[in-house]
Amino acid sequence: MFSAQAISNFFISLEIMGFGLAGIFTVILIIMGVVFLLGKLNNKKD
Repeated sequence: MFSAQAISNFFISLEIMGFGLAGIFTVILIIMGVVFLLGKLNNKKD
């Protein structure tokens, strides 16, 4: 039903989407870490 080229393109697009999702989650984790550290520093000053 589907050609080999179409299936190959589909898997390539899934791989690209996976990299995008990994990048998004990495950025979210970095932001959470920065906010956590800033909160810790702010608590020490009080």
